[in-house]
Amino acid sequence: MATPARLIIAAQFYPPDATTTAVYVGKIAKSLANDREVVVISATPGSRAAGQPGKPEVVELRSWNPRKSAIVQRAAAICLLAAQMFFSVLRRARSEDIVFCVTTPFTLPYTVLLAARLRGAKTMLLIYDLYPEALEAAGMVRSNSLAVRLIRFANTLLFRRLDAIVVIGRDVPPLIEKYRGVTADQLRFIPNWALIPIGYRKVDPASRFRAPDASRFIVGLSGNLGFTHDPATVFEAARLLRHEKDIHFVLSGWGVGWAALNDLYARDRLENVTILKPVPEDELVDFLAAADLWVIPYRRHIAGVSIPSRLYNILAVGRPVVVTSEANSEGALVLGEEAIGWVVPPENPAELARAIREAARDRKATMDKGVRAAGIAEKYREDVALARYREVVCDLDGVTRR
Repeated sequence: MATPARLIIAAQFYPPDATTTAVYVGKIAKSLANDREVVVISATPGSRAAGQPGKPEVVELRSWNPRKSAIVQRAAAICLLAAQMFFSVLRRARSEDIVFCVTTPFTLPYTVLLAARLRGAKTMLLIYDLYPEALEAAGMVRSNSLAVRLIRFANTLLFRRLDAIVVIGRDVPPLIEKYRGVTADQLRFIPNWALIPIGYRKVDPASRFRAPDASRFIVGLSGNLGFTHDPATVFEAARLLRHEKDIHFVLSGWGVGWAALNDLYARDRLENVTILKPVPEDELVDFLAAADLWVIPYRRHIAGVSIPSRLYNILAVGRPVVVTSEANSEGALVLGEEAIGWVVPPENPAELARAIREAARDRKATMDKGVRAAGIAEKYREDVALARYREVVCDLDGVTRR
């Protein structure tokens, strides 16, 4: 039997970094290391310590991490990282290798996969964020701007030369296939998975997250809110429901969207809204299980450009979800196919309030959706997703799967 091809993974974030991207990449790397030699090139401090016998070898690059508010410095930092990754891959890759890159930051694939091609290695890209589409959806750039045209041109050159493109949503391929030269057989759909144990959790009236009145219908909002999210819609829906005394909103998270949400709350302290500091990881399951309903609020035109990862953890605890998005987004497709939530138009507080009111008025039906959600979460298990990654890599090098 032929020796499996070595896999080189280029990723900015890797354990011990605790971000969702790092956790997923770490699990993918460790799983693939069961079948073949895996080398991870990481820009996360302390990641080299993760390397152990039988595990991925980790090459740690020294990186510059300016504060988030320093926009110019951060732009320079991601360009510098892309250059570092280029030389690191160029130095290590061989023609019989497979080079696997993640789109974080968005500059990384262009240099990493160029280095791989120069060495004659096969290439594989995991798309978490699609640019410039994400920037357009967030309203940060115009579709006819020079920057957008340049990124699209670079994408055209990149995508059509890749051996495999892994997407985490069924809403991504229509955007990728718009690029000239991309073929359907390059695309592989592998959704993310729940990062917490799957199983329906009953609401605990004693939960601190439901205090002081555990009988209220709790609507939750959690996690990182980026440029593709619209927290204002949730706040305005809360305003419309302020006279519904049995409905209360509990919000906790981080990111640029939370700054906007805190500003809204500072100007108008709605009595039916509680904003908490980010919930510690060891309390995440309790927090998710404390709400009766969860909201994932997207902006317009986000189908294919925003990661639906938080959805799987919510389903894992057995809670229904309201997603504000177009009907063709991955999150909306899951909810619609399985009847485990509501899909409402994005940036429409009135429709969001209507869905929440409907859920609160028939708690039994809402709970039933949650019970079904926990069952549906079994489709999004870690072992299922990782087996698909192994299939893609084995298909690229033609080695029989174990």
